[in-house]
Amino acid sequence: MKVKDYIHERAEGGTMHMTLLDPAKQSPERAAEMASVAEGMGTDAIMVGGSTGVTQENLDATIVAIKRKVKVPVIYFPSGAHAISPYADALYFMSMLNSVALENVILQQVAAAPIVKRFGVEPLSMGYIVVEPGMKVGEVGKAKPIPRSEPGTAAAFALAAEYLGMGLVYLEAGSGAPQAVPEEMISLCKRTISIPLIVGGGIRDAETAARVRKAGADIVVTGTVVEDSDLGEDLRRLIQAAKGTS
Repeated sequence: MKVKDYIHERAEGGTMHMTLLDPAKQSPERAAEMASVAEGMGTDAIMVGGSTGVTQENLDATIVAIKRKVKVPVIYFPSGAHAISPYADALYFMSMLNSVALENVILQQVAAAPIVKRFGVEPLSMGYIVVEPGMKVGEVGKAKPIPRSEPGTAAAFALAAEYLGMGLVYLEAGSGAPQAVPEEMISLCKRTISIPLIVGGGIRDAETAARVRKAGADIVVTGTVVEDSDLGEDLRRLIQAAKGTS
């Protein structure tokens, strides 16, 4: 089954949870261990990527190590065309729609497209929308973050992504954000588009994960909390809350 079909099938049955691991923050072996634990707790896919420090070497090594340990899809969450792994099951072929740098809207994608085709990695077309505060990804991506008080602006970006033919929309508050994307913004985007909605950034506990799910996220992504946790019951509760299985 293609990863695209897997996502759509799972999302139709209820909210998904995905675990994001940054290959620059731990060894490949540790990342594989974390991925295996998260899979056992119910996560639906492993995302690999980071805003800075990702190299071809640590990316490939991390994905290969994770794939030895898990059966769920491993999706590359790219920071640019400088590192693309042939070992991923799929990658988000994404445009940062509210970047002020053309590089991040389309030029990196132009550079990456022939490589993705040559590797045969499944591309998942996605509109990536950075919401305040945006954190490091907003800074590196030269984003003009959507103000938290403007859900209508986020919904318009999301609808534009769908009308451009993109198959996913990702609302990103930024790794380590003090707050998740506002619930009103998630709800309005969900009502506006008909493609799966991914929400990440600032989701550190089960209560926040549950609010994001109830607001309308089809996929809840957590990263920092996984890297910083002891992989114990708090993480299990968060994953269950994100999926509505607790």
